[in-house]
Amino acid sequence: MKKLENKTVFITGGLSGIGKACALAAAAEGANVVIADIKSVAIDETMKELKAENDKSFFIECDVISAEQIKNAVTSVVEAFGTIDVALNNAGVPCESQRIGDMSEEDWNYTIHVNLTGIFNSMKYELTQMVLQKSGTIINMSSILGYVGFANSAAYVAAKHGVIGLTKTAALEYAANGIRVNSICPGFIDTPMLTKNGINEDDKTKQRIIGLHPLNRLGTVKEIASGFIFLASDDSSFTTGTSLRIDGGYLAQ
Repeated sequence: MKKLENKTVFITGGLSGIGKACALAAAAEGANVVIADIKSVAIDETMKELKAENDKSFFIECDVISAEQIKNAVTSVVEAFGTIDVALNNAGVPCESQRIGDMSEEDWNYTIHVNLTGIFNSMKYELTQMVLQKSGTIINMSSILGYVGFANSAAYVAAKHGVIGLTKTAALEYAANGIRVNSICPGFIDTPMLTKNGINEDDKTKQRIIGLHPLNRLGTVKEIASGFIFLASDDSSFTTGTSLRIDGGYLAQ
């Protein structure tokens, strides 16, 4: 028996990086997977790989900043499969590298809206559906930077701290409804987001980031996906309100 056999898994930001790896892992474990994301060049290849694992899986174009788009996406998933058993709120963006005094309101607001308000919007409608079902599991993607500061990344750090707070609060509010809510806190993972931040393009910077982890390497998306499957499945049936740190020892220092 596969760990997510006949479950419905809803993933925001699932076309690339960590989200894609989690989508493929869920499908391999027997889940019907729905990806909600902004369309990108990755869509054709990602959906081809996903449908090879489970041809019932599909894509919904959705911007998590829009509560209405998230509401419609959740409705579409329920119409297709009847339930949302697992939700992974993964959509996120990096922020410009700059000190707080140099940051524009537009940069601050955009990062907060996607990385924090986007998760609130998603949880609001996922939880509403899961209350009707009297069951469900939500996993929110936070970060090691949800626990510690990181210079020149104030908006991202603030948002990821907020995700952990939202996760804990929702876990307390909805435990009586049979709903579990947890978060994942990755260290620096080898993904397209690192490339967008210039880390993969500058060897000196990349080696400095690698050196921040006691295991002395970047993490992989498959390692995060393994943690996601644990939290999504009955293997973690007594786990709620917690943050799973997959960080190569970063936060142990």
